[in-house]
This record gives sequence, C-alpha cells and structure tokens, in this order.
Amino acid sequence: MDLEIFNDDNLIDQKRENWVKDIVQFTFNKLNLKDNTQLSIHFVTKDKIHEINKEYRDTDRATDVISFAINDGEDSLDYLEAQIPDLPVDLGDLFISVEIVDEHAKEYEHSFDRELGYTIVHGILHLNGYDHIKKEDEKVMIGLQEKILSAYGLEK
Repeated sequence: MDLEIFNDDNLIDQKRENWVKDIVQFTFNKLNLKDNTQLSIHFVTKDKIHEINKEYRDTDRATDVISFAINDGEDSLDYLEAQIPDLPVDLGDLFISVEIVDEHAKEYEHSFDRELGYTIVHGILHLNGYDHIKKEDEKVMIGLQEKILSAYGLEK
C-alpha cells in the first residue's frame, strides 16, 4: 500500500495518523487490493470541503468525505495492467472534513474513531466502484462497509 496523507493544518495528531494508516491497510487487505495500490487522503477543514463540494460537485454545503476516483469506470486501465502487471494502481483521493466527522460522531453517538473509520472505509469503497444510489447497491456497499468495520473492531 502506498498511502499519502495530507494533514497540513494538523487536524489530526500523529497517533491518529498512524491509526489511519492501519485502518487503510486493513481495508485494503479485506478488499484484496494489490500491494502497489496508491491512495491519498487529505484532512481538510469544514470550509475547505464546502469549497471543494461547491466547485467540483456543484453542491453548496459541507460534507464529511468527497472521493475523486482516478479510474472511474469508462476510462479503464485493464489494458495497461495486462501489459504492465506491476503497474501501480492509483485509486484516487479522499478529502475528509475532520470537523464534520466530529459532528457526525456526536450526532450518531459514536466515538470519533468509529466515525472516522466509517468515513475512511466508505470513501475507499467509493474509490473501488461501490455506490449507494440504488437500493440494491446500497445494501451491498453498506453491508461490506459494516463487515470491514466490525472485523476491525469498530462496531456500531
């Protein structure tokens, strides 16, 4: 796993940053992702994620996580991967608002770590093509998400 964490405003401390690396690796293992899979996580303020949401998704509000997938369906890298088997797989970028995660943890009466874990796993699943727009897709995605979180020790 190649994980790059951007925490420029020190929104999470070093201990939690190490925890983030651990849950990302755990999730990668559960999803059987290649060792050379790459991912970037950006921890941002509520104002910054609002700005990103407005600019790139035309949604004028803050949210907990925004995912930007590199390989989003139609632009498949299957051909290149067949030609170069060790080609690193870049999933893309997650932008996570620590403030919104904290608000959600309080609202849903979860620990901050449970909510942050939920947000990270949710984002990674999106970057791997899972979605929850249709009810049947939501059942699959949320089921897998809860299975990963429970196995990690972050039950509801």
